[in-house]
Amino acid sequence: MSTISWEQFEQVEIRTGTIIRAEKFPEANKPAYKLWIDFGKEIGIKQSSAQITDLYLITELINKQVVGVVNFPPKKIGPFISECLITGFHRDDGSVVLAVPDKNIPNGSKLS
Repeated sequence: MSTISWEQFEQVEIRTGTIIRAEKFPEANKPAYKLWIDFGKEIGIKQSSAQITDLYLITELINKQVVGVVNFPPKKIGPFISECLITGFHRDDGSVVLAVPDKNIPNGSKLS
């Protein structure tokens, strides 16, 4: 693991958002969903591809608050443009558990 400075960490925009739309992503190389996340007035709605199909159904993702990095450059994933990274933790079996706030918080709130 490499060490970063506090100034480098401060450059990463980690914000809360609410998933407002989710779809299957059959064109992805690995099973994934297309997500649209509302990060509040300042940032708006961003889309992301997330490999979270092992543990989450589309129906349970709608209105779920998540934690995302919103200042990465857009990344083309097949025919889809991913504009942010939704964070999570890999389990030993390879599945991903989403990182989520444990209480409701306004969309766009910055991790501090």
